[in-house]
Amino acid sequence: MMKFNVADMTCGHCVSMITQAILQLQDTAKVTVDLTSHTVMVEADLSAEEITDAIKDAGYMATVVKTSCCNPANTCHV
Repeated sequence: MMKFNVADMTCGHCVSMITQAILQLQDTAKVTVDLTSHTVMVEADLSAEEITDAIKDAGYMATVVKTSCCNPANTCHV
């Protein structure tokens, strides 16, 4: 699962445009949008670059939200 911040996403139309842009790349992608936090989560066989490019082509700027680890203590990979 990849997470992206899309700061200029402000309404349902934005959500629709971004979702459709990603689904055009992979129609089986799972796209979850949180308009309040301006985040888009994507589960797909696509690279982060492909997704950010698709969002950019839809007219929005996206940045990848880096996750440090699977638990708050960062002990899952020790």
